[in-house]
Amino acid sequence: MHAPEPVPPAAATAADAPEPVPGHGLLAGRTAVVTAAAGTGIGGATARRFLEEGARVVLGDAHARRLKETEEALAAEFGADRVTSLTCDVTDETQVRALFAHAEAAHGRLDAVVNNAGLGGTAALADMTDDQWHRVLDVTLGGTFRCTRAALRSFRTAAADPARRGGVIVNNASVLGWRAQPGQAHYAAAKAGVMALTRCAALEAAAFGVRVNAVAPSLAAHPHLAKTTTPELLDALAAREAFGRAAQPWEVANVIVFLASGYSSYMTGETVSVSSRHP
Repeated sequence: MHAPEPVPPAAATAADAPEPVPGHGLLAGRTAVVTAAAGTGIGGATARRFLEEGARVVLGDAHARRLKETEEALAAEFGADRVTSLTCDVTDETQVRALFAHAEAAHGRLDAVVNNAGLGGTAALADMTDDQWHRVLDVTLGGTFRCTRAALRSFRTAAADPARRGGVIVNNASVLGWRAQPGQAHYAAAKAGVMALTRCAALEAAAFGVRVNAVAPSLAAHPHLAKTTTPELLDALAAREAFGRAAQPWEVANVIVFLASGYSSYMTGETVSVSSRHP
């Protein structure tokens, strides 16, 4: 007797997502840098969740206007003493160094870094230009490298003081680092590189008590996603998820909170899938 064919999920929307989980003080007293934190995507959701968990947050983003608006909105809700920002293009080493120096100057310490900056796009490999390839790799992989390097330098210096030893880095990878999807050769290669960078950095960082992990979302819904692909493809990808919908950005941010908190104290070099996708 043959097993029944799997039933495809019913159409779902953001309204079908569960209610956000309230904060529990998991990051109380810690200072975190979050890149690409302006707006309504994973970075913005992560900044909010870190604040809800008691952290002080330094926001970085290349979009100055959106960054200022995000800072003002979060400061009004959580307090200006807990939120600050600095414009940062992660392809510019000078700006990356300035962001980390700003965090240290504002709060006197650094405890967590979320490398969220990335750049997508769709292009067939046979038609892809060198500029398209290099731009996606430089933002997505190169930016993660620059910020990871800056974070490790800061953590390594702090490790001389036993009271400040430790720290956490969480990189935003993607399930496309594992899976194939047409038109995504540059993005998939960059995200696979982020996963490999995470593993190697973790072994080096362990020497001074620092953990480095990554999340790999499949599809997280936010307004700017439509700029990198078509609505038809987004609908098709969402339909392939087990829950029949894209993740909400805060659902990815929750996993980032877990990796930044003491609940994952023995995890390093890991990439955690945040996906419900079925074959």
